[in-house]
Amino acid sequence: MRLKRIAALLLALPLPVSALADEKDQIVTDRPDFVESSNVVGAGRFQIETSVALERNKANGIKERTYSTPTLLRFGLGDTIEARLETDGRMRLVTDDLNTGTHTTDNGYADVSLGLKWHVADAQGARPSMGLLAHIDLDSGSSAFRAPGKGGSLRLAAEWELPDDFSLGVMPGIAWQHDDSGARYTSGIFGIVLGREWNERFRSFIEYSAPQIAKGRYGGNVSTFDIGAAYLLTDTVQVDTALSRGLNKNTPDWSWTVGLSIKF
Repeated sequence: MRLKRIAALLLALPLPVSALADEKDQIVTDRPDFVESSNVVGAGRFQIETSVALERNKANGIKERTYSTPTLLRFGLGDTIEARLETDGRMRLVTDDLNTGTHTTDNGYADVSLGLKWHVADAQGARPSMGLLAHIDLDSGSSAFRAPGKGGSLRLAAEWELPDDFSLGVMPGIAWQHDDSGARYTSGIFGIVLGREWNERFRSFIEYSAPQIAKGRYGGNVSTFDIGAAYLLTDTVQVDTALSRGLNKNTPDWSWTVGLSIKF
């Protein structure tokens, strides 16, 4: 009886730190790939994902370079839902008209997008981990970079864990936007990414992304092939980079980004 009481007392004691450490609170980001993670940051947690980016394009004698600072702020409203604020931040567009020799520069700020992410389900068997994202895009930026009207999007992120530390993510979605005349139109969104964790700190990916699937009069399809990698400096600090190649004339030829993410 005495041994049973001692055993019961030991079972009632808190777990030692070494046992609790098995559940690591590692940062999980939505960058640098286009396909979003299905996970949220957790109740009461704050996460910043910021970067610098460069796009280069040359078409019809016009050479453009766009510099931006894409930033995503995430705050956990609960264990399965988070609030989000996203923007391309400070912008700089440098344009060279090779036909006339003119050179122009525009500076300003990009629009802001407000949203929510809901972690719908954990992975179980063949069922993927899933998250639903809803955003409202505000026409709040500087005149050179402001959208012609408010828009929005709805996306579903699904992730599967594969053998040998591979993972597969897909993200279909739909967006509502305005063209230059102010007319509203609907476009599709799609992305698919194959990633691999090489160790506890380092992962890489290849990806096909289509931020816009639309009719030609609304800008046509925009699609890229992306490669990138991310490295955890600590469990809550990540650095990353990605390179994208445009796959058609509607898409910038090249884009590159390097980023820093921190979870608090």
